[in-house]
Amino acid sequence: MAERLDNPGAWQMPQGGIDDGEEPEVAVFREMEEEIGTRHAHIIGTMDDWIRYDIPERTSKKLWGGKYKGQRQKWIALEFLGDDEDINLTAFKHPEFSKWKWVPIEDLLNYVVPFKRDVYARVMEDFAPYAQKIKSRVKNPAQKHPRKDGMP
Repeated sequence: MAERLDNPGAWQMPQGGIDDGEEPEVAVFREMEEEIGTRHAHIIGTMDDWIRYDIPERTSKKLWGGKYKGQRQKWIALEFLGDDEDINLTAFKHPEFSKWKWVPIEDLLNYVVPFKRDVYARVMEDFAPYAQKIKSRVKNPAQKHPRKDGMP
């Protein structure tokens, strides 16, 4: 989870737009690099459905001058293969986040802004099997995210 620079206290998972003609599976790595400074991951699953949510008018006006009313999203589950040091929130000249932290999937709703809770609840439901599979591979309980190659 990462805390937005433009809205302190608002936490979210990295997410981003899809350019015209770009496939979601390509956009996810571009956006990941733009937002958290790394591409060290691989796709482990994709939601079949697109999810929509409305942005409260007050939030839209405050952050984007009322330009956005809502968003349609395609969620993709990634397994992070890098090290914490690979995450660099200031890798690009227009950072979106001020800080980040690992959060267990079952705790996501404790962080996300209220208008995104239904979306995150759906993501949690759909991606729980992926999270469980990763957890089951972790041999050392202190290790938060196992590497694909089995290295610590």
